[in-house]
Amino acid sequence: MKHTQIGVLLALLISTVAVSGQQVASGGSSPADILYAKPGKLVDAGGFRLNLYCMGSGSPTVVFESGWEDWAPAWSTVQPQIAKWTRACSYDRAGAGFSDPGLMPRTSVRIAEELHTALNSAGISGPYILVGHAFGGDNVRTFADLYMGDVAGLVLVEADPTDVESATMQEADRRGRIGIVSQLRECRNAIVEHKPLPMLSSHPGQSQRTCAQQFFRGLPEAAWSPELNAMLLEIAETKVANYDAYLSEMEQMGWDEAYLKKHRRSLGSRPIRVLTSGNHGVGHLGTRPADTPERLKYQQEITRAQARWLELSSNAKQIFARHSSEYIQFDEPETVINAIREVYEQARRPKGRRRFDKRHARFAPQRGEIGRGPKEYKESG
Repeated sequence: MKHTQIGVLLALLISTVAVSGQQVASGGSSPADILYAKPGKLVDAGGFRLNLYCMGSGSPTVVFESGWEDWAPAWSTVQPQIAKWTRACSYDRAGAGFSDPGLMPRTSVRIAEELHTALNSAGISGPYILVGHAFGGDNVRTFADLYMGDVAGLVLVEADPTDVESATMQEADRRGRIGIVSQLRECRNAIVEHKPLPMLSSHPGQSQRTCAQQFFRGLPEAAWSPELNAMLLEIAETKVANYDAYLSEMEQMGWDEAYLKKHRRSLGSRPIRVLTSGNHGVGHLGTRPADTPERLKYQQEITRAQARWLELSSNAKQIFARHSSEYIQFDEPETVINAIREVYEQARRPKGRRRFDKRHARFAPQRGEIGRGPKEYKESG
């Protein structure tokens, strides 16, 4: 549809995007992230197909759930590292990336049910360690409620805590979604009608971008190869189902939050690790707003809200990634990898020994943050 525009952007990407570290060891002719630039395994999820990328072997299987407006490439830095010692799977939710469109509306319950069906269709049985980023945190907590017997542990990566926020913050979040939905629908309609794509607002010194570049934390992503960036941009400029899925997901977030409030279940001794950046809603550290009293208060309240998940398990810990945007998997991937490894090792212990060992944690409460019971705070790095 927009072949000329895509061609120009591809040329720009090839000349400007940093690709150091993206070349594979054998000959350096193919970028390591090229895997995500084409479909992986398309598996049945109940009458349509989800795109699944699995690598490695072992159990428990680590399953990655992306944030809103993201899909599987969000885990391209972390997933191959996890696959060195167990099976690791990422996927595109229905309508996103290379997956087929799914049924509407796009609630977290429906998303969790589809993922469970797809994993079983692919022959990937539990137990699973679920890793959810941002909105993906809603989905993995819902999955745990529906399929607790299949869950070995959770890692929540700067997950959205709206259902456990104060009423004032919840209302502000819901008001903010109205403008986001309106902007996304405008972009979707421009694609359908073959009109020029609306431009995004930009920060000082930032180049102008179209609305199709809003996905992930903004396209092109410097951590990815030109080939992957070009394919993701092509999807964003042409695939209407991508927009329909994310519009419905955001429109259903209030329903998701009500469900999670009603179905707040203990995970017993299953390990939970809560990763907090202190930069919720910030995609790049370079664009982080000034530390005004209002912003500091907001981030402290987010931190406290995320800490409430520690009450869901007798084996829970909050880990701080203070040198990261909300995309900890890009800015501090080792923090995510280490948290997953810790949950993996704890989950493999016999149940009687699956106990949080405080001797190996550092107590590092931040200003305005309070430890609860046997849980611990730990500062990364």
